[in-house]
Amino acid sequence: MKKYQLTPNPVESQPSRLLIELHYLPCLDYLSGVVQFGNVRFEAQEHYQKQSYRNRCYVLTANKVDVLTVPVQQGTHHLPIRDLRIDNSQNWRMHHWRCLQAAYGKAPFFEYYAPDFELVFRKNWTFLLELNYELLTICLKLLRIDRQIDLTDWYDKVAPVGLFDARSKVNPRNGPESYVFHQPVAYSQNFGQEFVQNLSIIDLLFCQGPAALDVLMAGLRK
Repeated sequence: MKKYQLTPNPVESQPSRLLIELHYLPCLDYLSGVVQFGNVRFEAQEHYQKQSYRNRCYVLTANKVDVLTVPVQQGTHHLPIRDLRIDNSQNWRMHHWRCLQAAYGKAPFFEYYAPDFELVFRKNWTFLLELNYELLTICLKLLRIDRQIDLTDWYDKVAPVGLFDARSKVNPRNGPESYVFHQPVAYSQNFGQEFVQNLSIIDLLFCQGPAALDVLMAGLRK
């Protein structure tokens, strides 16, 4: 197994810790950030923000790029993200899992990695933060990334010294020129002739398996 050293962080002061919110099955720009820091602190006290990666991810299906969204309960948007409840009146778990099966069922490493994710989609989750944390833990394990991680106990508008504040900086509106940590590196995907950038990490895992970390490392923004 390859050994990697942390690369220089993309800020002048070179803080050693990353402050960022938790995303749902994060994109490659997000995971590239996690790779670059030895210590990651996840924001658990912020207010929920719509139209973000906090409750959505993008995957490549046979016909198009599809967005998978975890529905959240109305009236809870102004609560801290740790208290944001999932709307389980919608059958989102079955929809998401069936979409992943259809998109990646024939991908080279689906049969090896799918059981870890299937267990998550069989569980009835209450809080978005807990779901995102569990999925990220699985992704880091499969990528063989070992990081010291914790959650914030209170909200700091300005990040403390030593933390690189990436909160809300990795978002679906960013084009390649605005990626914070990632420079796209093409890899073999399951559908189409044209490479699609910055999809959910699940695309990279199912298509590249143990080589997924090599792709992330090759695409770190210098």
